[in-house]
Amino acid sequence: MKRLIEQSSGLVTALKCGVNKIGIARKLTVQERRLLLSVIVIPVIVSGTLAQPLARDYRRAHDRDILNEFTHLLSIPNIASDRENIRRNADFIREMMQRRGLNPQLLEGKSADTPPAVYGEWKVSGATHSIILYAHYDGQPVDPKAWTASPPFQPTWRTAAMESGGQVASLPATGEINPEWRLYARSASDDKAGVMAILTAFDALRAQNATPEVNIKFLFEGEEEAGSPHLGDIIDLHKQLLESDAWIICDGPVHQSGRKQVVFGVRGDQNVDITVYGAKRPLHSGHYGNWAPNPAMTLARLLATMKDANGRVAIAGWYDGVEPLGEAEHRAIGEAPAYDDEIRSQLGLAKTEGNGQLLMELINQPSLNINGMSSGDVGALARNVIPTTASAVLGDLVSVGRNRLSQTRGVGESAYADRLVLPMGDSFVDSRTVRWTEIRDLAIGAETVGFDTVWTADELLWRSAGRDPQG
Repeated sequence: MKRLIEQSSGLVTALKCGVNKIGIARKLTVQERRLLLSVIVIPVIVSGTLAQPLARDYRRAHDRDILNEFTHLLSIPNIASDRENIRRNADFIREMMQRRGLNPQLLEGKSADTPPAVYGEWKVSGATHSIILYAHYDGQPVDPKAWTASPPFQPTWRTAAMESGGQVASLPATGEINPEWRLYARSASDDKAGVMAILTAFDALRAQNATPEVNIKFLFEGEEEAGSPHLGDIIDLHKQLLESDAWIICDGPVHQSGRKQVVFGVRGDQNVDITVYGAKRPLHSGHYGNWAPNPAMTLARLLATMKDANGRVAIAGWYDGVEPLGEAEHRAIGEAPAYDDEIRSQLGLAKTEGNGQLLMELINQPSLNINGMSSGDVGALARNVIPTTASAVLGDLVSVGRNRLSQTRGVGESAYADRLVLPMGDSFVDSRTVRWTEIRDLAIGAETVGFDTVWTADELLWRSAGRDPQG
């Protein structure tokens, strides 16, 4: 609930809100500066009215209607591979937009099983520029058995976070709703909250007859968590409809301090599947131990060679070609709240990696993560057996300037197992908004054109370590 409140306090007060305007790195023309300033300013000020208090007041007056609609949306299973339910999500969002007069339509891909993107638009008479507000309605795969407190698609209210002892509760019929209450459901945060926040902010602006100076288009995708494999096709098939000057991507984490942030770039991501093979059939460890190689042990030794004790990737050439951060980016990191100690305490970590570097510094570097491992059985199913295979999924986080394919080859070249399969999985291209420093300076200097309350200490502007949808 708290995240939804924060997101709906502007036209797009989002947890990660980056303006991706593609162009050549040159000085902005006067027209471009005005356009970019309008793109930055419009989310906060519309027709001279402060939009954040406007949206906040609207939300307080309509909180139950908003939350009832939101919980209905959350109750629809939204795993991208579940084609039937993912289309139910799209149909429901289309109905939400239809009630708001946004002329919605489903943008289909080239194949019938492609999850549709939901499109709508707010056309403004006389406007010559357009921006697209993006969020996604699909969620990450979920294991219902791991949701021991409440099912993933049964939205459940708690009086506080579960780890703080929050108890199951019902939304009160009247009176103020405690903003510290938590709503538990799959995608209650990432990223159905983005969909709901954008539409709620639109409601607030329309309720005040506020009008932006640019056309606003809405695009809600249905398979971002699966790697957006068909987003490119959807854009190609609907180029004219999706023509715009900028995209604002509303998807990502709130800063650990709780402050809103505007992000101008993301790391890329390349998944790699590793499978080590042993004997053709499971062997009894009492009969073949110390003789037959154990794939799980081989995989463990292999993975242990890939990082040193400080968490730095030890694969040769891993950091070659990484584009260093500029002066403005270092300044943005330096101006960020010092929060590492508090996070460390909250997470119960006695030690963190990076040899003393800050979190914000480290997440701007390429990294290597083990997403998951599997070999044999554990717990009640554990047996005295040498397994036939051992598998791991690696997530290679790529920084700007680093070739993700050469980075993946580095993983393969570091492998020494006799029998190893190394297919590449999903891939996301690293990106940095072109001329982001000029956009940032426009935002910070907006008071020179009369918008003296646009950016406050609650907004942080930098590059992110996440990944954006790829089309």
